[in-house]
Amino acid sequence: MMRKPALLVVALLVLVGGLWWLRQAQQPHPQFAPSITGQAAPAPAPVPPPQAARRIEGLPPFLPDEARDTIALIQRGGPYPHRQDGSVFGNREGRLPQRPRGYYHEYTVETPGLSHRGTRRIVTGGEPVEIWYYSDDHYETFRSFSVPAKED
Repeated sequence: MMRKPALLVVALLVLVGGLWWLRQAQQPHPQFAPSITGQAAPAPAPVPPPQAARRIEGLPPFLPDEARDTIALIQRGGPYPHRQDGSVFGNREGRLPQRPRGYYHEYTVETPGLSHRGTRRIVTGGEPVEIWYYSDDHYETFRSFSVPAKED
């Protein structure tokens, strides 16, 4: 006799859970956090690539134009297009010379046609920057390079 009420409770829980899940799946998920007024905050404006970056002289030819844009952003101190840009690079695989945590920072190098960050990065060492590295394969390999002193 106790078996039927327990089965009824389980069925009721499954039904309620299923209805809750369907309701959640139908609601659009906000892309941006709501403002204090309750309205959705506007999408942040995309950061246009700095055109002056393409005119940086003395950079190695293996760097794509987008890396030059990233270098210009680093030299200006941002703003960066990705929240991860400027974050500490841990060098967990040990492919760069060992330095104290916080020495290396990573920055995204845009890849045309991709809707995500892709695999291209610049990693800098030191603050102010003492050394520059470029990786086009998500930190598998690095090429060091020099950046000419910024002219003011």
